[in-house]
Amino acid sequence: MALRSFAFLGLVLTTLALFAPFTVLLALPRNWCLAVVTRLLRFWLWALEALTGLSYEVRGRENLPSTPCLIASKHQSAFETVALQVILQDPAFVLKRELTLIPVAGWTMWRLGHIGINRAAGAAALMDLMRKARKRLNEGRCVVIFPEGTRSAPLAASKYKPGVVALYRSLKVPCVPVALNSGVFWPRRCLWRYPGRIVIEILPQIAPGLDAKTFEVRLQDAIESRSAELAHSADPSLPGNTAGPG
Repeated sequence: MALRSFAFLGLVLTTLALFAPFTVLLALPRNWCLAVVTRLLRFWLWALEALTGLSYEVRGRENLPSTPCLIASKHQSAFETVALQVILQDPAFVLKRELTLIPVAGWTMWRLGHIGINRAAGAAALMDLMRKARKRLNEGRCVVIFPEGTRSAPLAASKYKPGVVALYRSLKVPCVPVALNSGVFWPRRCLWRYPGRIVIEILPQIAPGLDAKTFEVRLQDAIESRSAELAHSADPSLPGNTAGPG
């Protein structure tokens, strides 16, 4: 397992290093850059399965609306930051502004129009987030946010940041919750990639118009309860398992 995990990590780092001299091509039209990046991400997902035995499946695609929406996803590993870019059509991710400063990968995030936010700016950051998210929706893109703001271990207590509620109230579009169990196979702050099958489940949308508290409770309950079920299904040894196969 260790050798396979290191092989995958080495491949990712090697492709980034090989791409570095070509970052000047980020000056090309964004659609061209998007096509190249999407192919690279698909290659990484293929390599992940080929080298480590870790694959994935997507459930609930029928819950995605035909119009741009807000997508609120559980965040347990780096896996979903790659996979959701392939599963969805040109989404705009909400992320820390510092990530866009990382050579090669960060510059590419910036070029693709992801939404970098300066968290230290407080209320000004929320206003900037809402303005940029509205712009992305008007471009026909879904906006993806991780409500917790950072990765969390499976079954860990969750605390949602105010950004997701602010976006829901401001954008007035459906919010689609996404549950997953990636942290069982790709633990945060760990180099190992365990063989298995990650499940990403797109849940029924929450219509716009709810008050802030009702929305937050409904969103958190949907994401956390289903993510826990998926985690228990993948690893029955996890504490508190009352779920059957899922």
